[in-house]
Parts: sequence; C-alpha cells; structure tokens
Amino acid sequence: MTGVPASAAGGSGAKPVRGGKLGTAAVNQASLWNIANILTMVRLLLVPGFVLLLFHNGGYDPAWRSFAWAAFAIAMITDLFDGHLARTYNLVTDFGKIADPIADKAIMGAALVSLSILGDLPWWITGVIIARELGITLMRFWVIRHAVIPASRGGKLKTLAQGTAVGMYVLALTGPLATLRFWVMMVAVVLTVVTGLDYVRQAVVLRRKGLAAERAAAAERAAEATEEALRAAAGTTVGAGAASGAVAGSVAGATDVRGGVTDVRRAGADASGTAEARDAAEAER
Repeated sequence: MTGVPASAAGGSGAKPVRGGKLGTAAVNQASLWNIANILTMVRLLLVPGFVLLLFHNGGYDPAWRSFAWAAFAIAMITDLFDGHLARTYNLVTDFGKIADPIADKAIMGAALVSLSILGDLPWWITGVIIARELGITLMRFWVIRHAVIPASRGGKLKTLAQGTAVGMYVLALTGPLATLRFWVMMVAVVLTVVTGLDYVRQAVVLRRKGLAAERAAAAERAAEATEEALRAAAGTTVGAGAASGAVAGSVAGATDVRGGVTDVRRAGADASGTAEARDAAEAER
C-alpha cells in the first residue's frame, strides 16, 4: 500500500544479465505470469484464507489466530517483494496495475473489518483507515490526467505502522503487549490522517498546475491561430492592392492610347485645313 502499484513500478520487462547487475537488460514485453504478478495473485488468494483462519473456532483461539497472523504477515511481505522485483526487473502488465492496489487494500480492509466484528478493534479506527484509502484511490483518478503523486516517506511509514498494528491485533496479546498495540495503532491512525491530508494538498496543487498549463497551452494555440489568420488577411489585402494597381495602369494606358488617336486626328485636320487655305490663296492670284 505504497501509493504506486508495486507490479506496475517497472516498464516493459527485463531479465538479469549474467555477471552484471539486476535489471540491466530488458525484454520486449513483460509476461502476465511474471514473478511480481504471481506474488500479487498469492496475496489476493491469502485474503479469504486469512479471514477463515481468523474466525476459525469462534475467532478467539490463540493457535488459529497465530495461523491467521502468519497469513497476514506473508501477504504484507509479498507486497514488499513484488514491488522490489518489479522495480529490479522492470516488469509491468495491465493486470499488475489493477490487481496490486486491490490486493493491498483487500488484505488490510479484511483484517480491519474482521477485527472490528470480533470486537478487538473500535469501528471508528476501521472507518478512518478505510475511508482514507478509498478517498486517496478516488483522488488518484482525479489527478491522474495531470500527474502521478509518488509514494512519500510518510506514506511508507503509514503502511509499516498499519501493518505492525494490525498484526499485533491479530495475535491474541494480553497485558502490556495489548496496551502497546493500542498505541501503535494510534500512531498508525495519526499517520493515516496526516499523510492523507498531505496527499489531498499535493493533489489539489498538481491539478491547479495542470489546469493552468492546459489554459496556457490553449491560449498559445489561440494566439498562433489568430496570428496565422492575420497573416492570411494581410496577404489577401496586398494581393488585392496589386490587382487594383494593375487595373488602374490598364485604364491609364487605354486613356493614353485614346488621347494619342485624338491628337493624330487633330493633327490630320489641321494639316488638311492648311492645305485648303494654300489652295484658296493660289486661286485668288
């Protein structure tokens, strides 16, 4: 229950290189039946087994509760190992992404509810822890489009405190150990609430940043679109101006031609008039 799916902590899958460090070579695709997923499935199968062992013989038999504690401890240890193997060998599958957090919450939720049913653990403690885990899961879906919040040191301490406290409650402890387990559980509850509030704060900040980045990107795209539109409009205006100039030049050229023709006609008329006047003068002589 570290906040990041254990079997999803890796990438595509890898095998160790002989003579080298673990996880230095990767294969193309992780198989569904990799060791991390197998441990996750074992943890899922341990949930009903743990509940049966805890409630066997009325739920108060120290021997059977010891067996139940062993099942719970194995389930918690597999949570550590499948995460380590997934990170080391870079294993990841869609099944692991879904099954790992379900297995984590199933074993812890089953233990809390069972202990409250037996009267060993107050219901308000069970309610606080389960509500926090479910709320954080919903919060992850709320911010997953913007960012992924990694498991913090406080979250890891919370998981360790919860596992230790619940394990102590599963055992049939009496005397000072029974008092000690109560205070360990109080520490777990405080860490549960504090880390939950911190997670909410981080989620709100990341979502605001993500939304601000989306708005900035949308504004930038709008500005680029506006600039392109202005450039296109400017190009159209320049083209229209050039066309108008060409038309005006053509009209002016046509006008000049007409004027030239008129001048030629006038020159011809003047020459004709001059010739007629000369002929009249010669006739009078």
